[in-house]
Amino acid sequence: MRHDSLEPKTSRRLLPGIFIPRAIKTRARGEAGSKKRPFYKPLPTQFSRDGFTYRQIGREGNAALYEQRWSACSNPSVAYEVIRIRHREGFEIDGRFVEAAEVYPKSDAWGAEGFTLTDKDAAFAKLRELSSQ
Repeated sequence: MRHDSLEPKTSRRLLPGIFIPRAIKTRARGEAGSKKRPFYKPLPTQFSRDGFTYRQIGREGNAALYEQRWSACSNPSVAYEVIRIRHREGFEIDGRFVEAAEVYPKSDAWGAEGFTLTDKDAAFAKLRELSSQ
């Protein structure tokens, strides 16, 4: 076969100048109703809030560790937030569907579901503790 042939790549030659299309292949798809856990949009690995920037530096199961820096400071001190990841089911608001997602603990759950530490090693130890519960 010549390289400059006009023969379509998705067909096969039957007779000179006559081409038969090949079967179109489709990708495998997941089946509905599987017994797997529902999909939750993961927490962002980086975000900003209330003048702080957060960067995820560790995650084990449903526990995560974020490095926290104050954005307004040229030489910010670093703190670490260790959280137990929670799941929020999807819902509809004003005709728009909001997908199920992982969520950060609320501020009133701090001390039980979220912890702020200033020592990185202590933060990783707390991450391991939360992930084993």
